[in-house]
Amino acid sequence: MIAGLLDRTGGELTVLGCRVDELPQRERVLFRRAHLGFVFQQYNLLPALTAAENVAVPLLVAGVPRRVARERATAVLSKLGLGARTGALPSTLSGGQQQRVAIARALVHEPRLIVCDEPTAALDHTNGEAVMALLAANAVRPDRAVIVVTHDARVFRHAHRIAHMDDGRIVSTTTPSEASGGAERHPATALTETYP
Repeated sequence: MIAGLLDRTGGELTVLGCRVDELPQRERVLFRRAHLGFVFQQYNLLPALTAAENVAVPLLVAGVPRRVARERATAVLSKLGLGARTGALPSTLSGGQQQRVAIARALVHEPRLIVCDEPTAALDHTNGEAVMALLAANAVRPDRAVIVVTHDARVFRHAHRIAHMDDGRIVSTTTPSEASGGAERHPATALTETYP
């Protein structure tokens, strides 16, 4: 619903100050392209494109010249430890590497809102921490937010607020220190998570 892919069943839907539920379909597409980044649980990489080409897709769709898009894609992949794998096809990458390519694709066009579905599910501790640090760094920038849906409690310390959900309804909200039994939360982060 946040992306305008599903219609609301009640109430109003305002995202980044825009009534997404009132936009015509074409305007919803333009809104998504300009303002949203997605990290899907199943990666959704295009199998015929290299890692860098997959990451560059949001830039190319927005009209960024191919050379510039490739350079920006390579830079983001390098931040995620995949600088040596920019020319690799998805079928030659591990699940964790594919997940990092998907995360790079969500970050490359610097969207105002990033929506993530289990972004650390296929990652080991070190890579999971690197990904969450990158997402958290994006979340604290002015006029930016990240929403993470996860079962991974290791992610909680990067959050600003945690909403616990049951059957599609928020049943409680906590802070990372409350969720971890009083441990201090990671400084300077503003990542919002939901926990199904």
